[in-house]
Amino acid sequence: MTTDKHMERRNHTPVSEFILLGLTESRDLQILFFIFFSIVYIAIVLGNLIIIFVVKLDPQLHSPMYFLLGNLSFIDMSLASFATPKMICDLLSEYKAISYDGCMTQMFFLHLLGGSEMMLLVAMAIDRYVAICKPLHYKTIMSRRVCIGLAVFSWTTGLVHTMSQMVFTVTLPFCGPNVVDSFFCDLPRVIKLACTDTYVLELLVIADSGVLSLFCFIFLLISYSIILINVQHRSSSGSSKALSTLSAHITVVVLFFGPCIFIYVWPFSSISIDKVLSVFYTIFTPLLNPIIYTFRNKDMKKAIKKIKGKHVSSRSTF
Repeated sequence: MTTDKHMERRNHTPVSEFILLGLTESRDLQILFFIFFSIVYIAIVLGNLIIIFVVKLDPQLHSPMYFLLGNLSFIDMSLASFATPKMICDLLSEYKAISYDGCMTQMFFLHLLGGSEMMLLVAMAIDRYVAICKPLHYKTIMSRRVCIGLAVFSWTTGLVHTMSQMVFTVTLPFCGPNVVDSFFCDLPRVIKLACTDTYVLELLVIADSGVLSLFCFIFLLISYSIILINVQHRSSSGSSKALSTLSAHITVVVLFFGPCIFIYVWPFSSISIDKVLSVFYTIFTPLLNPIIYTFRNKDMKKAIKKIKGKHVSSRSTF
């Protein structure tokens, strides 16, 4: 019996590429999606680049909150870039294929960036807690060394998170079906195509991705609840500014973690729902940062106007 299975596996040609079914089979919708997601992707890249450069150029924004925000913008821009450009190109292509190496690379960067963003959102919540609940000790606690440490810890967590899953995934034999019903490669979809029993690995994905996202989400809910309770006891002017900042953070947290938890913790979700949720945390959430932090933030808008004014005045001198 074992010999027959071994011989059967040897007779199959190893998979060299995977076929991505994309978001829809409708040609009209594909053209519409191509235009829509092209505009969204350009907005994501430009919006997050503006945040990164403004935080870097304006000395008034050289604070822990904006340092972490700049890091978040970089991760969001990268998260939107690991699969979105190919998805946009595939919308106009008849043959939507990705190489084996390309598929593994997508999964590696998805979980590297996803894990890093989860921990960075936790770091931002810690920063807001110290700023609102321990204002007198804020500069001492949130020193430059601590901020850099939090950023490094976020990236390290993301790297450990992705390596703990990819080290097993790359050793799987793929010799049969190679169709992925999504617009990018993700672990729950790809490992099911392996020519071996993947039950243990599927549990590992749920334990790793699911538990990490659920733990971070619960931690963030608790921390923001504590912050909100403290804000209620403050003056109305200070509390309104704090509530505005917190509402922005909470919006990003819910829209990022909600889909992740549903996909990786809830095993009974349908493929069509997973596709919609995947769009949320890989495309729409990276778009939220420029909208929420740039257009709603007074300090950021002031810094953009100041940099724009300097640029205009420097051009007028020539």
